[in-house]
Amino acid sequence: MADRPYGAESPVVIEQPYQYRRRELAEPDWTRFPGWTGVTEADWASAQWQRVHCVKNVKQLRALMGDRLHESFYEDLEADIAHSATMSMLLPPQMLNTMVPAVEETAPGSWTDAFYADPVRRYMLPVASDRHAEWPSHPFAARDSLHEHDMWAVEGLTHRYPTKVLAELLSTCPQYCGHCTRMDLVGNSTPTVDKRRLALKPVDRQTAILQYLETHPGVRDVVVSGGDVANLPWRQLESFLERLLEVETIRDIRLATKALMGLPQHWLQEEIVDGMGRIAKTAAERGVNLAIHTHVNHVNSVTPAVARAAAAMLDAGVRDVRNQGVLMRGVNDTQADLLDLCFALQGEANILPYYFYMCDMIPNAEHWRTSVAQAQDLQTAIMGYLPGYATPRIICDVPMVGKRWVHQLSEYDRELGISYWTKNYRTSIEADDPDALTRRYPFYDPIDTLPKAGQAWWANMHAPHAAKEAGNAAAVRSRQAAARQDAAAEVG
Repeated sequence: MADRPYGAESPVVIEQPYQYRRRELAEPDWTRFPGWTGVTEADWASAQWQRVHCVKNVKQLRALMGDRLHESFYEDLEADIAHSATMSMLLPPQMLNTMVPAVEETAPGSWTDAFYADPVRRYMLPVASDRHAEWPSHPFAARDSLHEHDMWAVEGLTHRYPTKVLAELLSTCPQYCGHCTRMDLVGNSTPTVDKRRLALKPVDRQTAILQYLETHPGVRDVVVSGGDVANLPWRQLESFLERLLEVETIRDIRLATKALMGLPQHWLQEEIVDGMGRIAKTAAERGVNLAIHTHVNHVNSVTPAVARAAAAMLDAGVRDVRNQGVLMRGVNDTQADLLDLCFALQGEANILPYYFYMCDMIPNAEHWRTSVAQAQDLQTAIMGYLPGYATPRIICDVPMVGKRWVHQLSEYDRELGISYWTKNYRTSIEADDPDALTRRYPFYDPIDTLPKAGQAWWANMHAPHAAKEAGNAAAVRSRQAAARQDAAAEVG
């Protein structure tokens, strides 16, 4: 009998913690929603139709859902809007259609359980019962948790890093995420949050930003954001980008838009595609890297329309389309969640998985936030499956420090949930701070994730100011211990 070729034996199935299976993209059938039974493919493909039919309030959600949700869900939603929501409701049909994509039941109330459990719903349409009852906010939570407004060089321009700036051209988006880190500025005011407002006219704000960049040659990288650049009229955005490309020291431009996923129809419009082609051509001629950063948090949101929008931008000449997701409990906080999403992005939509940020310490976000320890475990869990260039880094954006890979901390008290971080540059508001580069900066885990002793420690701090004082005291003790260790090392 002839020998079998080497390797021709039946393959041995090796059990792995994660088993990759290709998942081809599919657009969920929007006509399963009672309010969209008559919507045509032409309607759905229209950016204008999508914007006009965004769901902005409970009344519109009822009209869309018919009787598929129990009344208790709407009561839960209304309670959250009244008492907890930091962002107003704004959901394009494209985004809503990725919630409960496989549901088939039509009986009254039959979607309720699935809707509650849906990962996209959990962060785009939060309800009161989602929030943590005892610790809805961390005692150190802040509206502008990253101090972006404090670091405005001119209105809307955050100069946080030595060579990079964030240009907030506007304060609106086509969709509002419940966990938005810029909840202090972006969107309409809510019953619990009176939003900060941009004061300058858009053209004056853009001119001030460009003048600052022209006089600060150390800045080479500009993230053009908001809000979402998809809400800026194209002629205004193109004009700003043309002027930005004239600043000789700018070498990287990144456009931030969740709408590539939430409203891909916008980026497929002929005016937008042609205009991006003109901008990309100019960028290439001047040696500037032009990229788009989008924000996808769950695999169900990666659909053929999203893939087409990414392809249109790449075909127009954009160098990369990258994803910056947010790590959230109940949304994408398992190995399978992250790898399913990353394989769909990289393999099916040609969107590069780039970052997953830990959810920031904004008010009423504790039910979303993960501990640093869990983030570290997840970073380890996703290694080795994706191509190296497409393996995202999980990032802790530490107040007054900036982005840090989750394994970069210098010290970690797991019982109290306090991690300490250092940095190697000064922010724009620390020019005269002699300790900026030696100080250890604290970051706090969600209290409900701590061991019982840690939870009890925080619970004994009955008022936020007491907790803050205790946290500061813990940070001082940590720095003193580190100083003693450094002194001992020098003596040795």
